[in-house]
Amino acid sequence: MSYRLIARDIDKSLDRVGNQAAVKRETAYFEANIGKVTSVEEFLDNTRLFNYAMKAFGLSEMAYAKGFMKKVLKEGVTDPESFANKLTDKRYAEFAKVFDFTARGAQTTTYNAARVGTMNSYIARATVNGVLELSEAAKAENAYFSENIVKIESIDDLLDNPRLLDYALRAYRIEDLEWTRADLMKVLEGGVSDPESPANKHENENVAKFAAAFDFVTLGEKTTTHVAPRDVTVAGYMRQTLEENAGVENEGVRLALYFQRKAPDITSFYQILGDPALAQVMRTALGFPESFAQADIDRQVAAMEKRLDIEDFTDPKKLEKFLSRFSAMWDVTNNTAVTSSPALTLLSGAVSYGISSDTLMAIATLKK
Repeated sequence: MSYRLIARDIDKSLDRVGNQAAVKRETAYFEANIGKVTSVEEFLDNTRLFNYAMKAFGLSEMAYAKGFMKKVLKEGVTDPESFANKLTDKRYAEFAKVFDFTARGAQTTTYNAARVGTMNSYIARATVNGVLELSEAAKAENAYFSENIVKIESIDDLLDNPRLLDYALRAYRIEDLEWTRADLMKVLEGGVSDPESPANKHENENVAKFAAAFDFVTLGEKTTTHVAPRDVTVAGYMRQTLEENAGVENEGVRLALYFQRKAPDITSFYQILGDPALAQVMRTALGFPESFAQADIDRQVAAMEKRLDIEDFTDPKKLEKFLSRFSAMWDVTNNTAVTSSPALTLLSGAVSYGISSDTLMAIATLKK
């Protein structure tokens, strides 16, 4: 599912939660104008775009600190010792990674690996000592690729178009390898997230670069049009707004959404106990009394380990089941009427609240 489809699904849910005219207006402005930004200075000077992005990453409280954020963006994330990388709060590094002006420069807000990245690589092969020497034939191929690659929505689409495929293979200097359709399918289906994937294990490192550019495994149909500063930020803004509005209606809803957002990054029960909101969801779901929070921390962890496997939170289906349990327990402990319980209908898709389980499952798949 593409980022735009996910955002659209969330947007429909937001409509049902309340009046979201302002959300739609700000999102439309952001989508229409972020691609015009070519530098850190331009980004910071456009308060409307900047504030939208800051909210998307949960950093609204720091929107006033433009000097601080300028340092975050100027130093980027390539250097492990950069300002953002050294900050304890990793949201800043995530922000700088998406708005990576240090690496992409003026192309930051329009960069797409499959389209722009591949074209840059193709053109680089024709650049000698800083001089670009593209033949008429190469110019024609460049124009064809630019116009048609955005129509590609799957691995099969790419492999079924020899002209686009040949361009891409040449761009990454792997056209001379003896490729079969099955070989290319394995490389692209394996992606690059797994160190043991065919692309990562290939002796030619350019194969991994090719697979990373055409990352259908992660981005699906949006691979050839995905622009992180636009799509990731819009999805994040929608998520933040959904949490805020849900919290106004029902605290249990807010907690469930928060837990769902944090769940993929949870690696230990100690981490859960270190976050009051996560700990409250856990205690409620497992039926532990609030007084249990005062017990020895190792005892709390041991009790949780008996009831749950921490790895369950990385499985969308198991996570949904856990949150359904939390919702039911929340309703019981907070005397919420079952027939109109926002916490319970949150994951059941009931019309009374309007946030379907499909929407929440879609949110859970959003890439940071």
